[in-house]
Amino acid sequence: METKVLTAHVPIALAEKVDLLASKLERSRGWIVKQALTAWVELEEERHRLTLEALEDVDAGRVVSQAQVEAWAASLDSEAPLPLPQ
Repeated sequence: METKVLTAHVPIALAEKVDLLASKLERSRGWIVKQALTAWVELEEERHRLTLEALEDVDAGRVVSQAQVEAWAASLDSEAPLPLPQ
């Protein structure tokens, strides 16, 4: 696998936490950073996918009005809460 070196300035406290985790897990600092960066990139890719999916719903008219949401939220403290708006 080809690799590329990335350089980043991080706060000392964060660097120390990375070093502590690396020591506890008996892994290198680079391994810890790679794991964290991989998880973050995957999270951002999923967030982007979900955003595009939500925009498709909006374009198709599959939305719930603010009034419906407010009525539902207000009913949550009552003895007969409304069903989740569809």
